[in-house]
Amino acid sequence: MTRIDRVFRRLKAKGEKALIPFITAGDPDLETSRRIALEIAARGADLLELGIPFSDPLADGPTIQAASNRALKHDVHLEDVLKLAGKLRADTDIPLVLMGYYNPILQYGLERTAKEAARQGVCGFIIPDLPLEEAGAWRAAAIKTGLAPIFLAAPTSGPERIKKLGQLTKGFLYYVSLTGITGARTALPPELAQELEDVRRLVRCPVAVGFGISTPEQVRDLSPYVDGVVVGSAIVQKVANYAGESTIKEIGDFIAALKAPLRRQP
Repeated sequence: MTRIDRVFRRLKAKGEKALIPFITAGDPDLETSRRIALEIAARGADLLELGIPFSDPLADGPTIQAASNRALKHDVHLEDVLKLAGKLRADTDIPLVLMGYYNPILQYGLERTAKEAARQGVCGFIIPDLPLEEAGAWRAAAIKTGLAPIFLAAPTSGPERIKKLGQLTKGFLYYVSLTGITGARTALPPELAQELEDVRRLVRCPVAVGFGISTPEQVRDLSPYVDGVVVGSAIVQKVANYAGESTIKEIGDFIAALKAPLRRQP
């Protein structure tokens, strides 16, 4: 059983749901990313997504695009993110999931990426621009080394595709809450709750929802329908305004507030 599987099983036994924050590795720099990640882990996150900086992040809105650009200016690339994961693994047991686009992984080499990621303590990968039909070679390389290839489903996927995604994904199925790019939203689609109920009926694996979720209230409203909630842009925006130790504490407080509605209520 993998670290990701153990987390979801433990939370289910406690009647809780997973908080899955996202940060861009190397924003504002690798050492600060390490400190932010450890604060996030200490303040209640259950899994952590580390974004691999990329020059053309098609699924990401302006907040995460800007974070990637800041990291790239410091020459932070896939190999650096893998090394960062290794440093984090030495200090925390939180499952680490790398989220990035296919080109850097392909250039680095599928088997090489999988082997090095596993060696550094990474638990899984999310690759937004790798469709199911073209993911066979990567999925095989990942599973061979014990990594979870985590697939995404969307409101446009349709029942049969969602079933197939649910069968082939490992760790959890990432449901994209809306059609469009990442970014904090003041309101989520009114049909989202029903969509999530439908997805839960179609798959047997844990389901996490992400894209656009930015407040504890939104987390609370979605928690009955999923096994985990992903929050990214709202955290990355705080990193963009980094001002030292006070920002790290602010991010930690925000993580604690996001986790609170996912705990079992008395």
